[in-house]
Amino acid sequence: MFDSQFRNVGYKNFRQILAAGVCLFAAISSRAELPAVKFRSVFPEATFDRPLRMEEANDGSGRFFVPEQKGRIVVVPKGSDGKQTSEFLNIVDRKPLASNEEGLLGVAFHPQFRTNGLLYIYYNQQNPRRSVISEFKVSATDSNKADMASERKLLEVEQPYPNHKGGQVTFGPDGFLYIGLGDGGAGNDPHNNAQNTAVLLGKILRIDVNSRTNIVTGKHTNSLQYGIPSDNPFANRKYGVRGEIWAYGLRNPWRFSFDRETGELWVADVGQDLWEEVDVIVKGGNYGWNVREAFHPFKPEPEGARYIDPVIEYPHTPTLLPESKFPKQPIGTSITGGYVYRGKKFPTLRGVYIYADFTLGTIYGVRVENGKATEYGTLLSQPKNIASFAEDLDGEVYALAFDGKIYAVEPTGEKAQSNIPEQR
Repeated sequence: MFDSQFRNVGYKNFRQILAAGVCLFAAISSRAELPAVKFRSVFPEATFDRPLRMEEANDGSGRFFVPEQKGRIVVVPKGSDGKQTSEFLNIVDRKPLASNEEGLLGVAFHPQFRTNGLLYIYYNQQNPRRSVISEFKVSATDSNKADMASERKLLEVEQPYPNHKGGQVTFGPDGFLYIGLGDGGAGNDPHNNAQNTAVLLGKILRIDVNSRTNIVTGKHTNSLQYGIPSDNPFANRKYGVRGEIWAYGLRNPWRFSFDRETGELWVADVGQDLWEEVDVIVKGGNYGWNVREAFHPFKPEPEGARYIDPVIEYPHTPTLLPESKFPKQPIGTSITGGYVYRGKKFPTLRGVYIYADFTLGTIYGVRVENGKATEYGTLLSQPKNIASFAEDLDGEVYALAFDGKIYAVEPTGEKAQSNIPEQR
């Protein structure tokens, strides 16, 4: 997240260069079937402080829960103008936002939230620096308040550096909790965490919040606050391999989502210096970091190594476009993952994976068939920093911007600049 702020380039000058590149390459078009989109403010009377997620409670209450990076979760009624917001949870005094990529980064509701009132958050802490996954319960006396005394810490992961935290928690269609963790930070993954299956960093994890697992190591037994599903790809492996791992080889998975129709897991992985990528995650998959960056070698590959290709990539500078498998994809520097649109309001968007670049604010779309991109392009060029997307229970998609506003993503009625991948 926000990796462009860690690069040795002036932000304003770099943005001007990128904008010029977008104008140049967006003009190249071979076909225009993807719909252009626009933003519509959905809570015009509300302004949020660095909103990073928005989840609609799955209890029929019509409430959105919006985590702010400094440590609050705000409740706002769906369909309202935003005047009637309330504070659901506040851990600001724990100071989770100690550096730009830390904070209160995610929230997820238990599949049985309506009856058990359980939810899960991802936040950061210091001394030692770590990521925390905690369970909370709704207050017995106020459904718009969390019971702060109910916290149960499921998992704490030590972090070597302040960046690349991942930060999302989401329940999959299988009822298990999926967690995205970055490689631990710095640059180049100096500890080779992403390729090391004995550590949790640089991974997508999958755990069962409804059970407990005991890990026996020699004469010692470690009782976990969660269960490891028996069908996880590394469950019951020896030599310290972590059974929580679902997929690995990721640098900084900044927002992932399940396609509510196919069940596919989509992840946007923030790149190092050259390439951004979108991956469709499969059980046990290795996505290449830090040996590869998107489709491209990052360092010499071990003999016999096998990695899963992304579905699409884009480069940081126009000079790299000739090397891309998608040479007409506009450039950017820090990807923000979104959703495959499955709502009913806008048939022209159906099946389009919507994502963005945080630095430029460009909104992209890609259609995929059989794991391959069949059409891609720019849906909207706009300057707001898009930190996250959201999907409501109806399948409608929203963009969360660092101007403090939340926007519905809606077609304009016009066609976007779209392209067909070249055979390379």
